[in-house]
Amino acid sequence: MNFFAMTRLLGLLIAVIGATMFLPVFWALYFNERVWSRLFLSSLITLSSGGVLFAIGSLRPQKVFRKEAIAVVGLGWLLSAGFGALPFVISGAIPHYVDAFFETMSGFTTTGSTILADIERLPRSVLFWRSFTHWLGGMGIVVLFIAILPFLGVGGRFLYYSEVPGLVPETLTPRIKETAAILWKIYLGFTVAETTLLMFCGLNLYEALCHTFGTLATGGFSTKNASIAHFDSVFIEVIIITFMFLAGTNFSLHFRTLRRKSLVYFKDPEWRAYSFILLAGILLMTINLWLNRVYSTPLNALRYASFQVVSIMTTTGFSTADFNQWTPAAKTLLVVLMFIGACAGSTGGAIKVIRWLTMFKIARYQLEKIYRPRTIRKLKIGNTRIDSTLQLSILNFFFIYVLIFILGTLIVSLFNVDLISSASSVAATLNNIGPGLEKVGPIQHYAHFPYPVKVLLSLFMVMGRLELFSILVLVMPSFWRS
Repeated sequence: MNFFAMTRLLGLLIAVIGATMFLPVFWALYFNERVWSRLFLSSLITLSSGGVLFAIGSLRPQKVFRKEAIAVVGLGWLLSAGFGALPFVISGAIPHYVDAFFETMSGFTTTGSTILADIERLPRSVLFWRSFTHWLGGMGIVVLFIAILPFLGVGGRFLYYSEVPGLVPETLTPRIKETAAILWKIYLGFTVAETTLLMFCGLNLYEALCHTFGTLATGGFSTKNASIAHFDSVFIEVIIITFMFLAGTNFSLHFRTLRRKSLVYFKDPEWRAYSFILLAGILLMTINLWLNRVYSTPLNALRYASFQVVSIMTTTGFSTADFNQWTPAAKTLLVVLMFIGACAGSTGGAIKVIRWLTMFKIARYQLEKIYRPRTIRKLKIGNTRIDSTLQLSILNFFFIYVLIFILGTLIVSLFNVDLISSASSVAATLNNIGPGLEKVGPIQHYAHFPYPVKVLLSLFMVMGRLELFSILVLVMPSFWRS
């Protein structure tokens, strides 16, 4: 393990986070909030700490290989949340560090879980930082790191593969730096588009930006206690639904569509399955809510069903209704969607549609071999061949995922939390969704959990965001040996 190379990159990453902390300082000055000096201090501390780590790592320049890249990604996310919590603590908005760490990790991992009972009491500049952590984490802070640093070379490729979720992380160009830059340009373009549309609907620049950050990152942080329900606007909801759907789509499909000037989405099997599941979920939810008279008209049922289905499946977590009060069937459907998630290569979390497609193909093939034992077939999804190594990797992922979910639910329940709240809190954090059911429902929060549970759920957030392995390997002693 090249510790100096790792320390150097971690220092640069922390410095980038520190530089972004200047943005809420400007909002504090604009809103005439006294916390501007404390936010400025947070930025200086983070920048200085990053500089010290960089200086230490520069004492013996070393190359970055696969192990160093995995360590930088895993530790980078933990340190980003650790330093990103400083604006909350130093400003006094969230005095306890564990609470601030939970909130920041929820922001960077685009989970959207919160310990805040009254969001609107916080200074608007602090809320801007809270939402901005979503935007940074949505496309990936390490991907941003790769895009802006020219000297990473082959180390950038290792970092990219360790950061980007999916079966086989896809590169859009031969150079990783160009791929990272393209992804961020598309992300930035969507940001400008949604912000502009929300402003046309009556939101000011501050509100439009904060809710755009939450949408495109599929995060769900709002500046309002009632989330999107606060605005009670069909037009705002339609805009957010549209961009949640786009954010849940593989960004490589957006790139190909822009490059070829033609729609390539329908050729992608994962996107077709993703769209079908969403439409089927909306239809089933609408019928259920209308027939059970949760809403008096089909249009109202369609309105609220559409928003919640898209919000949950894309793992955004915005809400326009308290779905904790919906029918058992409706809540069950939402829980199922929590585990399905969006597309690989998107800003969404959870298991991802492509893995479910692959699992179904593997299961079908194994069933066929029971009555046709000599059958040999190459499994493919689109242009991706699912060889034995990839099959084993997916099965391994599912096994560890389910094991963590079960053990996590058990541990949380040991703190006298009911079963539904325990299971849904683990599901909501591991799948990067935010709201769950019962005590962690859409109008509830996580403040009532003991601090050890908050730390555990914070770890689940980053595990879900990095798809388990980049965090789990950090606890293996053999990983750190040369």
